[in-house]
Amino acid sequence: MVGAGPVGLMLAGELRLGGADVAVYDRLPAPAGQSRALGFNRRAAESLGQRGLLSRLGELRWGPMGHFGGVRFDLGMLDEDHSGVLGLSQARTEEALGGWLADLGVPVRRGREVTGLRETPEGVVVSYTRPGGPGEERAGYVVGCDGAGSTVRKLAGIPATQWEPTRGMYTAEISGVSPRPRPIGERLPGGRMVVCTPLGEGRFRVVVHDPALPARPEPGALTFAEVADAWRRLTGESIDDARCRWVWACGNSAALAKEFRRGRVLLAGDAAHEIPPLAAWGLSAGLQDAANLGWKLAATVRGWAPQDLLDTYHAERHLVGEQLVRNARAAGKLYLGDEAMDPVREVVGELLAHKDAAEQAAGIVSGLGIRYDLAKGEHPLLGRRMPPGHQLTLADGTRTRVADLLRTGRGLLLATTGRTAAQAAQAAGGRTDRVDVVTGTWTTRPGTAHSTTPDAALDAVLVRPDGYVAWTLPGTADDLTQALDRWFGTAHIPQSAGR
Repeated sequence: MVGAGPVGLMLAGELRLGGADVAVYDRLPAPAGQSRALGFNRRAAESLGQRGLLSRLGELRWGPMGHFGGVRFDLGMLDEDHSGVLGLSQARTEEALGGWLADLGVPVRRGREVTGLRETPEGVVVSYTRPGGPGEERAGYVVGCDGAGSTVRKLAGIPATQWEPTRGMYTAEISGVSPRPRPIGERLPGGRMVVCTPLGEGRFRVVVHDPALPARPEPGALTFAEVADAWRRLTGESIDDARCRWVWACGNSAALAKEFRRGRVLLAGDAAHEIPPLAAWGLSAGLQDAANLGWKLAATVRGWAPQDLLDTYHAERHLVGEQLVRNARAAGKLYLGDEAMDPVREVVGELLAHKDAAEQAAGIVSGLGIRYDLAKGEHPLLGRRMPPGHQLTLADGTRTRVADLLRTGRGLLLATTGRTAAQAAQAAGGRTDRVDVVTGTWTTRPGTAHSTTPDAALDAVLVRPDGYVAWTLPGTADDLTQALDRWFGTAHIPQSAGR
């Protein structure tokens, strides 16, 4: 991994769970401590939860309301919880993921800046500089998780579609003063906006959006005095006496790599899809890249992956990247457009008052609307994530959630009757090193009918390590053996004695 942000750390952990030998390189000598993303969406939280990582983050605050481009809608009208984690510093997420990697024995090697990249018949060679001088590392694969303007992407010669910036923004984290909270943003005339998010312990995140700010700011040139001047000019409030932890200037550029994989080089997170800062959409998508890629790359390294398994990473996530850039650009127009956008905001608000429209928008924001083309069939869960709260009662009477059964990072084959259990065990035979077979019955809690059970008949289900449903019974055209072969490779056939 190149890049020790949340995406690189998450991906490294996924690879290690899958049995791959992995190391993380980062150019910084220590974590930056900056928190450009404050939380993540529901699906990213579920991905962390199915690895048992949410508890490492401490107490979490979940958002009860949704918005698309600043146009609010009520998540409470939906059948499923789409709320995300709010006000969680990126630094805290990185610290938690770093602790997970330490437990898994994954090294994070800091102060190493990648300068060269070349493929060989056996793998890839990465050149880097460090305080002790230049060095090289040989590996089977390299993944660029090194952010917008990715060095790995450039060295690999992977082109990207670019959307040029048109406006800038200033961000600062401060303490010692108490500006009025504006967590979703306060729109001002002329396409201006200010945001103030309380972070707890007397800290605040302030953001200034102003068309007059440079769209291509000089890296590292911004001072807190400039942020304070812009804040006072737009709000009338003084934050001049605040203690500033860090400042950041950026534009609203966007980019999408044309390939998420080229040979032995892969991209994830902002290196693959750069979008303007918006409600932690970029971080959330990056964590989903990691969940999608990790088990596939580990399977390839270990040698049991089907021939085209690794190619499905680009096929599945590039489409998500296209939608991410489109949605972020649309939301940005709504969020930061001037008064000419008010009629559009009114119409969108009226639409989002209807449940179907709100569910579509919530699926975009939360990540729960993603559906991969995994198999032919009609079951409503096919290609979607398996709701992690669905609950099983096992043969010994204990209850467990699907999320808890995914903590190993392996595939999961659930069967709910004796006959399907026997068939599942037979089909999965020879793949017990990569697929867990679990038998139980779907649980219904008194007073909350079907809240922990699938809405449609589900006698058996094959769940990929990233939590997405690859096969169902009933509802999938292919049989179970075909699905297992596609996602988990051919079975190991034990050799009898003497052969």
